[in-house]
Amino acid sequence: MGALSWPEEVVALVKLRMAAGQIKRQIPPEEHWAFCYSMLQKVSRSFALVIQQLGPELRNAVCIFYLVLRALDTVEDDTSIPTDVKVPILQEFYRHIYNRDWHYSCGTNNYRVLMDKFHYVSTAFLELGQGYQQAIEEITRLMGAGMAKFICKEVETVGDYDEYCHYVAGLVGYGLSRLFHAAGTEDLAPDSLSNAMGLFLQKANIIRDYLEDINEIPKSRMFWPREIWSKYADKLEDFKYVENSEKAVQCLNDMVTNALSHAEECLEYMAALKDIAIFRFCAIPQIMAIGTYALCYNNVNVFRGVVKMRRGLTARVIDETNSMSDVYTAFYEFSSLLESKDAHYMFQISDKDPNATLTRKRVESIKQTCKSSGVLKRRGYDLDKSKYSPMLVMALLLLVAVVLGVLYAK
Repeated sequence: MGALSWPEEVVALVKLRMAAGQIKRQIPPEEHWAFCYSMLQKVSRSFALVIQQLGPELRNAVCIFYLVLRALDTVEDDTSIPTDVKVPILQEFYRHIYNRDWHYSCGTNNYRVLMDKFHYVSTAFLELGQGYQQAIEEITRLMGAGMAKFICKEVETVGDYDEYCHYVAGLVGYGLSRLFHAAGTEDLAPDSLSNAMGLFLQKANIIRDYLEDINEIPKSRMFWPREIWSKYADKLEDFKYVENSEKAVQCLNDMVTNALSHAEECLEYMAALKDIAIFRFCAIPQIMAIGTYALCYNNVNVFRGVVKMRRGLTARVIDETNSMSDVYTAFYEFSSLLESKDAHYMFQISDKDPNATLTRKRVESIKQTCKSSGVLKRRGYDLDKSKYSPMLVMALLLLVAVVLGVLYAK
């Protein structure tokens, strides 16, 4: 019910639900492709939505690229796999994608199913064009080698942090740029911009997932760089304890400030895109990232549980992102929310924060880039609680669903 407490998001929610239904009806009949697209929905519902906008050939390539890297990530994430077993698998994973018989049982839930039935992914991979196969193989090889390196190495410096994020996400940016280019729809983007796109997304995940990673069993997963967190605590796990809340939030703000340094390169990358489907595919996750940073900034709940944008706001972003004007507007508004001085918001830049000056500088730089585009709109994005009755919103939701159902039937 909470997700339905913003009336302006009701239409977007209904459209999102209908789009999800359309995806299920578009699953290919071939067994291996049916598995891949069904699995995509299970391991990343939001990614499954944005990928459907791509043309069939590129959509297939991106689907398989995502599942291959998700499988690779499942091996890396499984802390129960001994290092001497895990490292060779990561290093050789790019070879396994050519083997229809290869699989390795690890992970949990849907990720275990993906690994147990990986032969379906390999079969689909081998049906892609050679250009797509080469791009996927290259990125898988580089990513596997990078992951293996950090299995045996801790993230000590900010340089290490950027390097790790490059291996697990910046390379995804490289790969997608190469797939877009192989499809003949986009110029090949500079690697520096492709890398920034990946880092901006990955750092949002690392920041938001602090508690989940630190509580991982049988062994914690720690990606926050010691160079940052050691300024505020003796051990990274200290931040999850209530008595350390003040220092935890200061460290969190330091991490967010670091991530904001990639925002303007992301805007530059997106502004160069030509194809509307590829643009939406790239832009929606980036807007979700800047929204996540605004939500996490100065928010002690990052150390208490799950912090993420509400479903209705996500639906609005998906529905309303169609041009660079929409992207500039979203980046401007979420940056404004992050720095808000209004006591109505808990996420604000305090003069007492050790990084306040640098945070303000980076936020203002993002806002200035957006303003200088000359195409800002007003969306009124809001991370706060609703002031409307949930019952009123539910009635409105049912009414909109009926109206849209009639329109779509026609």
